[in-house]
Amino acid sequence: MGSGTRLPLLLVLLLSAAGLGSTAGASSPCEKACNPRLGNLAHGRTLRTETACGSHATEPFCTYAEDAMLRCKPPICSHCSGAHAGLAHPPAAMADSPFLLPRTWWQAAGDAPQETIQLDLEATFYFTHLILVFKSPRPAAMVLERSQDFGKTWQAYKYFATNCSTAFGLEDDVVQRGASCTSRYSSPFPCTGGEVIYRALSPPHATEDPYSAEAQAQLKVTNLRVRLLERQSCPCHLLEPPLLPAPHYAVYDFIVKGSCFCNGHADHCVPVRGFRPIRAAGAFHVVHGKCMCKHNTAGSHCQHCAPLYNDRPWQAADGKTGAPRECQSCKCNGHADTCHFDMDAWMASGNRSGGVCDNCQHNTEGQHCQRCKLGFYRDLRKPFSAPDACKPCSCHPLGSATLPLGPRTFCDPSTGDCPCKPGVAGPRCDRCLPGYWGFGASGCRPCDCAHSCHPLTGDCHSSSVDASWQQEALPFQTMLNESKPTWGWEDEQGFSALRHSGKCECKEQVLGNSKVFCGMKYTYVIKTKILSAHDKGSHAEVNVKIKKVLKSTKLKILRGKRTLYPESWTNRGCTCPILNPGLEYLVAGHEDVRTGRLIVNMKSFVHQWKSALGRKVLEILKRDCN
Repeated sequence: MGSGTRLPLLLVLLLSAAGLGSTAGASSPCEKACNPRLGNLAHGRTLRTETACGSHATEPFCTYAEDAMLRCKPPICSHCSGAHAGLAHPPAAMADSPFLLPRTWWQAAGDAPQETIQLDLEATFYFTHLILVFKSPRPAAMVLERSQDFGKTWQAYKYFATNCSTAFGLEDDVVQRGASCTSRYSSPFPCTGGEVIYRALSPPHATEDPYSAEAQAQLKVTNLRVRLLERQSCPCHLLEPPLLPAPHYAVYDFIVKGSCFCNGHADHCVPVRGFRPIRAAGAFHVVHGKCMCKHNTAGSHCQHCAPLYNDRPWQAADGKTGAPRECQSCKCNGHADTCHFDMDAWMASGNRSGGVCDNCQHNTEGQHCQRCKLGFYRDLRKPFSAPDACKPCSCHPLGSATLPLGPRTFCDPSTGDCPCKPGVAGPRCDRCLPGYWGFGASGCRPCDCAHSCHPLTGDCHSSSVDASWQQEALPFQTMLNESKPTWGWEDEQGFSALRHSGKCECKEQVLGNSKVFCGMKYTYVIKTKILSAHDKGSHAEVNVKIKKVLKSTKLKILRGKRTLYPESWTNRGCTCPILNPGLEYLVAGHEDVRTGRLIVNMKSFVHQWKSALGRKVLEILKRDCN
């Protein structure tokens, strides 16, 4: 049979690669599961055999063929010699183009009863199918084997024999579907141009998802070899005189169809470092082994997530549905370059987020670099993603109190305000409160006066001075972290004029006649916990955590952190009404719609929270204030 008759069938086989080749086109943006295009893995690589005809001396050989009626044609005899290019038949001839160079072949030495054709790859590839086109009669017995560990161990893909039971002791898949041996490619006819075809995902290994664990176990290869175990004579050879040369192995084409192995996360590959393809006549496209990863994946085979995309477990793409299963970015607020996946964090989040940021920069810390380190505070004038969003604390060494966990002094990471010693005021704790004097290592002492005194000498003043404000140190919580603080102040370790009952005297509103309460026309009523208070120079601010909204009018009031704005405070450094940090209050006041502020003043109703009080006020609001 002429070699030209095999071209149409080869063309059909080479164009019918299913599954992997159709996952994404050559120009695919890889938005879904995708795969690099299929090609002949033998192109650009060395095929190794044990022998080659004429490598040591010129050898005679004969080729036999039959016509369409299976009538034998006269043999065609010639010589092979490795010393002459026109007579040489090296292993490389099996890997050239079957279309441009259809009449080239490899031929074993005439005295070789068995042979091995082996392809060694520089990386792990996906192997889809093998096409062998023989110039000689196909072997009476052969086996296709693969390695996944660069030749350390081998496993059989398929056995081929004229009689599977006799040759290998196996069932024939012609009789038993899915058997590991077949006789369908071992007939002595045709004597030349006979093919052997193996598809890696044929039964019993068929799968709908080419990236599943089962498919990977079947398709991944680092080495492929065919062991030719028993020669087979063409029946036409038996009709010729016995002086003609003995049968031999000869192969036109050794086509190993496959692709770069990328787990469905790439549609293009580049050469593995150090790999240099071998030039072969008519072989233009070399299948390379290093993936150019998409879907936020990384690695030679896109086998793990990119450094900052480990918020979810890595997964291969879904070849059945086309879902890319992209790696998700970690939420590091711009303060980390890498993150890692942590299963405990993943489970704790309800399988929503498992990324833990590595080596938080810019003086941040936490799973997501979401808070300033101890010793730094959040600069609210800058977005938290800014490199200088965390500023160093500037607490006065004398006036600042030390932490219960150690000798160091830290400021509130949300505001930068420092924890002050008794009688000390200011964001940096660098001066005495009004009514106190003697700033030093022990704080400040109360004035022994009716009004205020000189801050250095303690001498009494004849009239009061302008009041200022002392911020409360408890509790320390970052604006980005709602979890409980890991340390806190005991009552006696924190100090504020707000907790010094002897210094604060205010007249409070009393809940009596419901008509009087409704007549105040309060625009908001809330249950709130006082967190801290701050002297802003021209005014005071009280940070609170709203726990329940009983009434709101024009401003949208939600549960959570908010600021109240007292309109009056005493010369003793207190707000009126009194708002003691750490306690819960029922607060009824008025909204300033223009500024969006919640105002507290002497007309406000402020009482320490009790459930009965809350129920009573809620009943008045519903029954009498409508």
